[in-house]
Amino acid sequence: MTQDPTDTRNDPERPPFASATIAALRGLVAGGAAGPGTRGVMPMGIHAIDMRLAPGGLGLGQLHEIAPENAGDEPAALGFALALVARRLARIEGEALLVTARGHPRPYGQGLAGLGLDPGRVLLFEVDGDRDAFRAVEEALRATGLAAVAGFLDAGLPLAQSRRLHLAAERTDLLLLMLRSSAVESPNVAATRWRIAAGKALRDRFGCIERPCWQVRLERSRNGRIGDWLLEWDHAAHRFGLAGALAGHAAEADADRRRAGRS
Repeated sequence: MTQDPTDTRNDPERPPFASATIAALRGLVAGGAAGPGTRGVMPMGIHAIDMRLAPGGLGLGQLHEIAPENAGDEPAALGFALALVARRLARIEGEALLVTARGHPRPYGQGLAGLGLDPGRVLLFEVDGDRDAFRAVEEALRATGLAAVAGFLDAGLPLAQSRRLHLAAERTDLLLLMLRSSAVESPNVAATRWRIAAGKALRDRFGCIERPCWQVRLERSRNGRIGDWLLEWDHAAHRFGLAGALAGHAAEADADRRRAGRS
């Protein structure tokens, strides 16, 4: 008799996960067995970055790790992860599933829309902690109808859990992101690792942020190369950019030098 894949009693690597929670998750994503993925690519849209990623962009059906640069950069890392999800949803039909442990900030409709995400295409699944988050993400990778899955962790991304997620993702064409704490480093099998810090965003004449801005460091790129960039996000076009942010900061620096010369 084939063992139920949701039965954890004889699997020491698989954390306990309530059957009611599994049923709720499956109902949320209207799941079914996922078919073989086409292993596509989601370009970042910036040649300087895509050329450093071996497939020419973020590999789909692969695990990607995102971490804040420092303890205060968690909101920036979350924003960057959601921007990646928004870019994926702009290119394909389907929904995104966000798995988060209780105590994490919960994305809200206006904030999602501000990053170019349609709240109607985002499913939020709250669990008790990281152990359940890993299991929920793994279950979601077996579902159909999803375009992206992102898990938000309290701690690190350990090797055993990352291997399970990577193997599950290989059968899909999903964008898979795991956002972890800045404080916990663990060896894992993620195809890429991104370190994110807040950048100085451009503001309009009313002082409101025109475009989010991040200091982005590609710390690991399997079969590719690492690098650092200052990125801004155009939520309407679902596009990352370099020139606008760099030009704006250069103009601001020139203005500061002119003011300093007059003083």
